[in-house]
Amino acid sequence: MPETQSKIASIDPVWTRIVEEAEQAIKDEPLLGGLIHSTILHHGSLERALTYRMAMKLSSPEMSEQLLREIADEAYASEPSLGESARADIVAVYDRDPACLRYIQPLLFFKGFQAIQSYRVAHWLWNSGRKDLAYFLQMRISEQFGLDVHPAARIGRGIMIDHAHSIVIGETAVVGDNVSMLHSVTLGGTGKEEEDRHPKIGNGVLIGAGAKVLGNIKVGDCSRIAAGSVVLHEVPPCKTVAGVPARIVGEAGCSQPALSMDHSFPSNG
Repeated sequence: MPETQSKIASIDPVWTRIVEEAEQAIKDEPLLGGLIHSTILHHGSLERALTYRMAMKLSSPEMSEQLLREIADEAYASEPSLGESARADIVAVYDRDPACLRYIQPLLFFKGFQAIQSYRVAHWLWNSGRKDLAYFLQMRISEQFGLDVHPAARIGRGIMIDHAHSIVIGETAVVGDNVSMLHSVTLGGTGKEEEDRHPKIGNGVLIGAGAKVLGNIKVGDCSRIAAGSVVLHEVPPCKTVAGVPARIVGEAGCSQPALSMDHSFPSNG
């Protein structure tokens, strides 16, 4: 097994870069040496580092760090796509967040990234029929990171959640690949119905701070939702919507708004 992990690490550019940045970070700030060694350099893969970081952040008197590591290790071993999604998320944060200058930052410091990786383990538990344990992780993620994501929600890869405070994503919500959202976004329902009741966010969508998308509606690929908007109706692909209630105010402005992170649009006035 160690030989296999070594071979994987040798062709894993994301993990290789994280290790190199970690070694340089210790030289730059020796006081963080303990944190960086325990979180990154003591591990042979990104998956192992993630299980350690997740367990340290979510453990409590109700669930020990060791038990959480065992749960997360099982998830990563059973579902390789979890690690693939984590790598895509790290690259997404680095590419889109101007405050992110190194790959190690999401792993060490950014609660949006850490919360999404924890959600992915909870989602694996949910799909494995271990729903009470999935709910427990949802509770701890909410308590520790300030995001409330139902473990049944389906979230793609290449996700960037900037600032990540007060995010709510409901049970039947679907979020596509390469989506960017800012703080205080809600993907919620509109009533007490128990069936499919939450939004379906397409690929490449940019959702501004404080936006609320409510109901079982589709937000088309590569569209933009302006900050503070309340979206109650379907959004066509490649459009910008704004207002309360939101309406179409123009085109998306570029082919990949979630990657450009441009929230501006021309004034009609």
